[in-house]
Amino acid sequence: MHTDLPTHTVVIVGAGQAGGTLAGLLRQQKFTGRVVMYGAEPVPPYHRPPLSKKYDGDDYVQWLRPESFYADNDIELHLADPVVSIDRAARTVTTRSGPTVRYDTLVLATGASPRALPVPGADLAGVLALRTLADATELRTAVLAGARIAIVGAGYVGLEVAAAARARGCEVTVIEREDRVLARVASPEFSRILTDSHLARGTRIVTGADVRAILGRDGRVRGVRLGDGTDIDCDTVIVGIGAAPEDSLARDAGLDCMAGIVVDAAARTSDPNILAIGDVTHRLHEGLGALVRLESIPSATEQARQAAAVITGEPVPAHEVPWFWSDQFDLKMKMAGVPAPGTAAVLRGDPRTGSCALFHLDIDGRARCVETVNAAADFMAGKKFIGTGARLDRSALADPATSLRHAARGVDHTPVAASDRAETQRI
Repeated sequence: MHTDLPTHTVVIVGAGQAGGTLAGLLRQQKFTGRVVMYGAEPVPPYHRPPLSKKYDGDDYVQWLRPESFYADNDIELHLADPVVSIDRAARTVTTRSGPTVRYDTLVLATGASPRALPVPGADLAGVLALRTLADATELRTAVLAGARIAIVGAGYVGLEVAAAARARGCEVTVIEREDRVLARVASPEFSRILTDSHLARGTRIVTGADVRAILGRDGRVRGVRLGDGTDIDCDTVIVGIGAAPEDSLARDAGLDCMAGIVVDAAARTSDPNILAIGDVTHRLHEGLGALVRLESIPSATEQARQAAAVITGEPVPAHEVPWFWSDQFDLKMKMAGVPAPGTAAVLRGDPRTGSCALFHLDIDGRARCVETVNAAADFMAGKKFIGTGARLDRSALADPATSLRHAARGVDHTPVAASDRAETQRI
């Protein structure tokens, strides 16, 4: 549908990465209708990744756009006033402060919220989650040299906070219920590489451990009690056990939901006048051939582009290979694809040197996932291999002296000349 009309109103619910990106894209693509965006937080859209990575200086706050951008581009930005209900029949939304606004196209970009830790003491002072700018600001006051930090959950956010806290001289213990870090999102081989890196830098990691209670004194946290009775002393507890999609607004409106708002390959919901983008969506990903919920900035940005195309009547862009990144200590990690059963890992490089890649190949030699540490060229090549379905030669791939181009062609080991190596970097 082409909706580039001055009378067409787009209402965006959620002023985060996905919603803010969409608002900017609409104006970049010369959409002339009304754009209204409602956010729950009192600040304009900002980048979330720095919240878990940076605790020195003020650059942990990185705005998606200068605040003046919204007024300059006639985007009506309403902060600290979330939408509380949707009337699909009337095509209206109502906000917490009371106003009702009519829409022609509604876009839900409500994101996800941290899962609460369901144990006694979870409400004590000093028990923190990390999702918003306010959370990060509070956490900065706790991450001080000598502080004892317990992190419940060894996902990417938990490990990023652990790395930042160790860099500031904190005593850090990471507690994970599964038998390894990153159990839901990374391969066992990659988990081992990151575990070794954290242990070498003084992080304590406790796996296979359930938290029974958070202990307190005078209303403030003083420790964590594990299921086996072990107590871990700490001054601050950071809970990072995943996030739940903020889909209650959609459910109340009768939209199809399944662990998030169900959308098609172009971000359309079960209502033709409503789109959904970002972490709140459970989406059909054509490249993966499945419904998935991807919590990542690249995924949110991709869906914002899809929604902008639908609204302006332009062709919907093809799906990217899903990819993610994480910064911990001096490790810059990039991952593409999704780890899957039935694949075999091929290690390229040596983790002890601080640079390596794990290529996960199926039985036909096609890459389904690549996980890299300080290996940008391997990441780019792996992402391309996944997208094209190229067959790779395992032995050539495992030899850093062999060009990745040659590995994709399945040729024998060939030493890489300097000119050939430079060309490899551009794959």
